[in-house]
Amino acid sequence: MFTKILIANRGEIACRVIATAQKMGIKTVAVYSDADKDARHVKLADEAVHIGAPPSRESYLVADRIIAAAKQTGAQAIHPGYGFLSENEAFAKRVEEEGLAFIGPKHYSIAAMGDKIASKKLAQEAGVSCIPGYNEAIETPEHAVEIAKGIGYPVMIKASAGGGGKGLRVAFNDKEAHEGFTSCRNEARNSFGDDRVFIEKFVQEPRHIEIQVLGDSFGNVVYLNERECSIQRRHQKVIEEAPSPFISDATRKAMGEQAVQLAKAVKYQSAGTVEFVVGKDQDFYFLEMNTRLQVEHPVTECITGLDLVELMIRVAAGQKLPIAQQDVKREGWAIECRINAEDPFRNFLPSTGRLVRFAPPPQTMFQAEPEKKYGVRVDTGVYEGGEIPMFYDSMIAKLIVHGVDRNDAITKMRAALNGFAIRGISSSIPFQAALLAHPDFVNGNFNTGFIAEHYSHGFVAEDVPHEDPDFLIALAAYMHRRYRARATGISGQLSGHEVQVGEEFVVVSLGHEGRHQYYPLSVTDFESDSGSSIVHLNGKDYRISSTAHLGSIRIQGACNGQGFTAQIERGLPKNPLALRVMHNGTQVDTLVLTPRRAELFKLMPYKAPPDMSKFLLSPMPGLLVDVAVQPGQKVQAGEKLAVIEAMKMENILFAAQDGVVGKIAAGKGDSLAVDEVILEFE
Repeated sequence: MFTKILIANRGEIACRVIATAQKMGIKTVAVYSDADKDARHVKLADEAVHIGAPPSRESYLVADRIIAAAKQTGAQAIHPGYGFLSENEAFAKRVEEEGLAFIGPKHYSIAAMGDKIASKKLAQEAGVSCIPGYNEAIETPEHAVEIAKGIGYPVMIKASAGGGGKGLRVAFNDKEAHEGFTSCRNEARNSFGDDRVFIEKFVQEPRHIEIQVLGDSFGNVVYLNERECSIQRRHQKVIEEAPSPFISDATRKAMGEQAVQLAKAVKYQSAGTVEFVVGKDQDFYFLEMNTRLQVEHPVTECITGLDLVELMIRVAAGQKLPIAQQDVKREGWAIECRINAEDPFRNFLPSTGRLVRFAPPPQTMFQAEPEKKYGVRVDTGVYEGGEIPMFYDSMIAKLIVHGVDRNDAITKMRAALNGFAIRGISSSIPFQAALLAHPDFVNGNFNTGFIAEHYSHGFVAEDVPHEDPDFLIALAAYMHRRYRARATGISGQLSGHEVQVGEEFVVVSLGHEGRHQYYPLSVTDFESDSGSSIVHLNGKDYRISSTAHLGSIRIQGACNGQGFTAQIERGLPKNPLALRVMHNGTQVDTLVLTPRRAELFKLMPYKAPPDMSKFLLSPMPGLLVDVAVQPGQKVQAGEKLAVIEAMKMENILFAAQDGVVGKIAAGKGDSLAVDEVILEFE
């Protein structure tokens, strides 16, 4: 067995590998760019080696520096994680040629299956059913349009070396095919150093279901059941679960056996995933094989009790698989939510910056201990006070729960999301809370078009209807009353002017453009329990008990005998006295006032924000890679103005209305902050 391994990656997957290595008594070496010098994976590893500048093509994609770091530190093996060089045939081969072990498949397996074009050809030769498409590299956007028309719209334009939603577009017409080909090629070149692009038919209303396989150097291959990955946004997975609520045992067995045959055909060693698109009648087609560990591997670990990272390390060290197919278990139900640094209420734009607060829910399961069942697990590469850089993927954590069945897992996940506190940046938590509460998700009635169908207009607060909105108002009043009661104990108060708690209040729910709602209510304490109060609101009584105070990260307690977890944040940028209440994905901003102050507040005039329609503002932090217009140029609504790159994704900014470009305020290559002016119109 190895005594020291190097992890050629960053973020949560680097921390994940370190956890298992430590359990196995193996020392670890981290590598890091300038942007990651204070990252969590650097702190957790036994040693760390600097490998370059923040852009991945100058650090995490430079094979020479990674191999030099392994040799310099005496590491015997390299674990590539996922992304970056994990599916790079040349890197895997080079690692072996340098006398190091690659903790992953052999380079010839990556060559056969890791490349999307090569894998399609091999699958067809092996008699595997494949989706119609053009599996040769395409050189020009004009050629892409011709091919797309020949296959028939809609088509999927896909980078051969792509992954993680990068280098992928769906086109429904010639214009989208032309533009999508160019964007895919650019993203693929920047993210993977390989700009080959191919096109295939886009199957509408499909399920995305994948089979986890595991092989060793003795020819043994097993499949570890399936993962349901149909909840996707822009072809990037949002929620994954195992098993799938859709397929039958017979389909599961057929898909698993086909995945094993495919893996054996390429002499596959290590962990890998065979992805299928599954139709409504459970007919399935080979999509691709990911020759690496998947982001969503924890859900498989939960239901099987196996540590996939440990098995990868053991296989790379020449050991046989310790299990046969009949030994593979399927216990309970696991769900994973990807917590991304993006703002769902601003069209999911990247949100970078400092994590002022990062407090995941309490964990009862851990990365390297998959035998622990039925609880909560958090995989992350960040920490409170750390920075979220703009150069890498937007995922900052994975929240995993394991329940006895699917309903139990959904309940556990909703509670865990309620207790996940993130401040300083926006996160995808409200969106995931909405998905988990959606009746079609709860019933298992969904496909890969679920998000596009139900949130075609984007995501707004109204998309998260709370089952009892008055509870949020009552909770704000309850916490304010606790704050007032605590303040009465402050010493040195002026006689006759002491803080009075009071029982009558008005909660103001702050609306847009001054459209507020007013809720008169009363809050009375129980005589026997100072931590419990009755909030009387709209003819209903809310008996709330909690030991939390306004400085608590999360509020845990009971309401009318039912447990709850919520968050309350005191002080907002525009109103330091406001209370923001967050529960089940719903967020309300409130002021808790005395009745007299509420009457006065109604008289306050609304101050409209300044008109910024003459400016093009950067909607996110990022790198300005293109300004497509010149001063004096006439533009029409919908015309491309600029391109910003953030978290490995290109974001095109379009004109909202017709106009004439005046001054250009920012230039190509500039780093932009949120709401920084790019250009202004005359």
